[in-house]
Amino acid sequence: MLKNQEDVVKLIQNDKRMMEIVKAASKLDLPDWWICAGFVRSKIWDVLHGFENRTNAPDVDVIYFDDKNIDENTEKELEAELRKILPDIPWSVKNEARMHVINDIPPYISSEDAISKFPETATALGVKIDKNNRLILTAPCGIDDVLNLELKPTPYFQETKERIAIYEERIIKKNWKAIWHKIKVHHI
Repeated sequence: MLKNQEDVVKLIQNDKRMMEIVKAASKLDLPDWWICAGFVRSKIWDVLHGFENRTNAPDVDVIYFDDKNIDENTEKELEAELRKILPDIPWSVKNEARMHVINDIPPYISSEDAISKFPETATALGVKIDKNNRLILTAPCGIDDVLNLELKPTPYFQETKERIAIYEERIIKKNWKAIWHKIKVHHI
């Protein structure tokens, strides 16, 4: 069973398809890049639910931080490059150096800062491989909630009524409980 970050890293390392996706993203050699959110969370929840087949993801989120080039067209070009490598993957590439404008919040200082401000702790996760080809997992809000099948807002999303409303709307829209029936949803 999954007990800690090391177990999650091993789980992903042993998933040939996930590693193929991570390696494809690494070929872009983006600054401060991660594959994040549902890519990691869904795998963990699938395993904890005993699913034999992977849950279909609406997209694979690749984020990076490049404050020297915040042109949205660059993101589209990067998605096109990834589609050339793995055309069957629904790639989504976002430069977190510009996403604060979209989200109407103060600028992020890094990709990990952005991940820490995702709506749910169970989604505030990212993986990448380093220059030595080692898989790295980041979990700025910790990993306990995802391992304990708990859906809670990140500290950032608990700060204002507007953010709490966004968190609550996502719970309804994403309908994760219909897929992973064991999760415990926390409301604020």
